Amino acid sequence: MDAELQKLVESGKLTARAAEQLDKLKPGTFCLHKSWGFGRVAEWNLLLNQIIIDFAGKKAHPMQLQYAAENLAAIPPEHFLARKASDLAVIKKLAREDPAAVMRNVLESAGGNATLPQIAQWLIGDVFSETEWKRWWESAKKVLKKDGHFFIPTKKSAPIELRSAPVSQVDELLAAFSRARRPKEQGAALDQIIRLADEFKEPDKQLQPVIVAIENAAARNQKLHPELSFELLLGRDDLLARIPQLRTTHVGLTVAKMIVAEEPRLMSILPNLPAAKERRILQTLPEALGERWMNAALRLIQASSARVISQIAKVFAELGKEAELRGAFERSIQEHSATSEMLIWLCKERDGAWRELITPDLLTAILAAVERDQHRESRANRLRDLVLEDRELITDMFAGADVGVARDTVRRLLITPAFDELTKRSLLARIVKLYPELEIMITGGQREEKAAALIVSWSSLAKRRAEHEELVKKKIPENSKEIALARSYGDLSENFEFKAAKQMQAVLMRRKAELEQALHSARGTAFENPDTSRVSIGTIVTLRDPDSGKEDTYTILGAWDGDPERHIISYQTAIGQALMGHKVGDVVTLNKDEGAGSFEIVSISAAPIDQTPVEVGDAATVDAVSA
Repeated sequence: MDAELQKLVESGKLTARAAEQLDKLKPGTFCLHKSWGFGRVAEWNLLLNQIIIDFAGKKAHPMQLQYAAENLAAIPPEHFLARKASDLAVIKKLAREDPAAVMRNVLESAGGNATLPQIAQWLIGDVFSETEWKRWWESAKKVLKKDGHFFIPTKKSAPIELRSAPVSQVDELLAAFSRARRPKEQGAALDQIIRLADEFKEPDKQLQPVIVAIENAAARNQKLHPELSFELLLGRDDLLARIPQLRTTHVGLTVAKMIVAEEPRLMSILPNLPAAKERRILQTLPEALGERWMNAALRLIQASSARVISQIAKVFAELGKEAELRGAFERSIQEHSATSEMLIWLCKERDGAWRELITPDLLTAILAAVERDQHRESRANRLRDLVLEDRELITDMFAGADVGVARDTVRRLLITPAFDELTKRSLLARIVKLYPELEIMITGGQREEKAAALIVSWSSLAKRRAEHEELVKKKIPENSKEIALARSYGDLSENFEFKAAKQMQAVLMRRKAELEQALHSARGTAFENPDTSRVSIGTIVTLRDPDSGKEDTYTILGAWDGDPERHIISYQTAIGQALMGHKVGDVVTLNKDEGAGSFEIVSISAAPIDQTPVEVGDAATVDAVSA
């Protein structure tokens, strides 16, 4: 022990333990403080009972001897921070030439393990800039994995560990797979094995047990977690393809057979798969389902997101079936059965192979979809926002369209409850910019257009009225109570409950306004005594194709009664409008499955009477809703 320190101990000014610690902190020694970090002992001033430390942010910082002894830890010259302070240029060169040596020094200095943020704190600023560090770590990580002395965890928050003996990357991958208990973890470990499959020298011994475990897990999880089973089987197939000497132990457990077994649940399984694996499942549909794969794919489109629809479209294109898919899309647009997700995808893909479907009919299909999805607010909003925000969409839809078609579309847009008045005006302005002669419909003729009666069945009218009544008497009052309760919590800027309640209020009030506008112009009917001398609302029309002799029947009902699957159409649809007023024997031109064609009207008969009872005063109530 230093003689001066010994004197302080003997005089009772310093404890023996503190003196021993200070003896390690002689001038020139490096040290660490919990708060101020790394520093170097500059000098002792024992007469003043002080030790002077040069910290990075506090040069010549004095400390009382007893405090320094209790709070400073001396670090050896080989400590990474000491080496960095002594010769930064050497450390920088070593980091470039031998990343493993630098990481070994860092981890040894940190006690054998450290998290990535802790390591970055020691290296960023003087050894690397932020950008250089990220680039260096990505390349260094590969070197460390091959070295074998370093355990690199998959979780970024877990510490990187320095091993006493090297472990081969192959052994590490197998150990990681053995540790995996959940199917998701097994799938992630399997992906790593596939990536480095060529590193396995005895794959039949090392990887055959992996195949067995994967197949058992896939079979075990098929009922409760089919999406994970699909992922595991796809990974197994990839590994079998990489290493032919491996073999399956479940001959009947294939992706194709699982598609057949899970066909009813595919629409809920696919969205839970990564995009690449989702596409591989869709590419296997023809193999799995044979001739009926196309119908299955079209059913999936009706219930899928835009992402899945995009993948299905690619599969159709790869198999040369784009024409069939285009025909299906065209039918959905004409029949107003296209889903919001399908329409969103079509609008976004309109510059490609689907350009010919971007017509005014697409806008009317969009209006129908938004009206149909009014209870699924997020879906309807996405489509509504797309139409409003894409300034070129209307222009593309009406490119080359006849003014008569544009006039019909404007009429449909004027009466739809799908958009508020401000949005309507914005969309109408875009159409008028293309067809200035239609401006009178919006200005001078707007009142008459809005006043035009909307013919609906009593049953559909009753549903809308019931919805309006529930909004006014139940949902809106409940929402008002939720707003008041949330407001009582205080601090509205950070009040999630208040924000959510206010957002719901906007949704409810917008829906209320839409219903009141629609109900104000609605006129109920039971379709009694329709004029069967010509096609009118409430009639059943039979059409015959003169070439093939094939007959089709359509029931033409009210604006809210459409059911394309049962061939029940609204009088406002394109087909309904084309048929209205024609008599038996007339030949009309319609857009059918095969495109535009001529059809003869064979018969016209009365549709079944709407059975919903009407109470006295119903018509007056309808008119009074918006008063």
